Amino acid sequence: MSTATGATASDAPVAPATTQGERGIGRRAPGWVIVARKEFSDHLRSVRFPILLIVLGLSAVVPLYFAADAIRSVASQISDPRAIFLALFVLPPSDVPIPPVYGFVGIVAPLLGVAFSFDAINSERSDGTLPRLLSQPIHRDDVITGKFVAGLATIMLVLVSVVLVISGFGIARLGIVPTFGEIERVVVWLLLTIVWVSLWLAFGLLLSVVFRRAATAALAGFGIWLLFQIFGQLLVGLIARVVAPYATAATAQEALSLKALSDTITRFVPLTLYQEGSRVLLNPSETTVSTPATVGQLAQYQQQIPTLLSLDQSLALVMPHVVALVALSAVCFAIAFVVFMRQEVRA
Repeated sequence: MSTATGATASDAPVAPATTQGERGIGRRAPGWVIVARKEFSDHLRSVRFPILLIVLGLSAVVPLYFAADAIRSVASQISDPRAIFLALFVLPPSDVPIPPVYGFVGIVAPLLGVAFSFDAINSERSDGTLPRLLSQPIHRDDVITGKFVAGLATIMLVLVSVVLVISGFGIARLGIVPTFGEIERVVVWLLLTIVWVSLWLAFGLLLSVVFRRAATAALAGFGIWLLFQIFGQLLVGLIARVVAPYATAATAQEALSLKALSDTITRFVPLTLYQEGSRVLLNPSETTVSTPATVGQLAQYQQQIPTLLSLDQSLALVMPHVVALVALSAVCFAIAFVVFMRQEVRA
């Protein structure tokens, strides 16, 4: 029998005895890539994608809009233009008590991680599609890995879009053109933000594996987000006052030691790690993230000549923060991975 092109079946190369789906999974791409591609497409077509994009966009544009006048005045007074563009992200509004752009992103961005992962596994289980999915020629670890990669790719798309909007606002309305060094810092900060959101993505995936109902996982995820983001600083402050009460500090040295201990306790909140890292990466004039431990160190810090750090120097300051966030993300994903691999999904 001839084909549409005039060649006979014997002229065509012999294909392996596999179906189209088997060839796509076994030969064209790994199983987790197939799952990630399908999940990524579903995320882009879902209702939550434009909603969360608008929420994160507003959380970044609103403080930028109110800080526009302050940024314009600062730009006209600064003689060194190497960090003017970064003021779009770090300068808070002067007349409205709201945090700067990186502060808003740090509070709102975790919603993306939880929203794109709280029903990743339990929705498949409740719909009865998980056993059917695992009956295909893919491994079980490909399912959870593909879902994590798809959620992370979607979040990266959202974050990059928001950063481009902020940059376009600064260029079009304020006339601030970034230098290459500023672009480098924004890109590194964007990578830090992706790591920050991946922590909550892995945490939401863990909730999706542990809880069999999506509503329960969503309630737990957003509740813990609210606890850490809104009440985390308050709880850590109360603990710090119990462990290191400032009222007992009789000398300046004791006060500095107690303040350093309080800062150490506060860093147990992941939001603190992200905000300190963002502040150092986006503000080259930040030369330290810790409180001086002695009176002599405090005096030296106050006498320092204002200077702008290079990107390598800023990265050296925040590397412990980055390592801690990466470790927390890896731990959450590893726990979710192990629990999912040991669950009975065909019952």
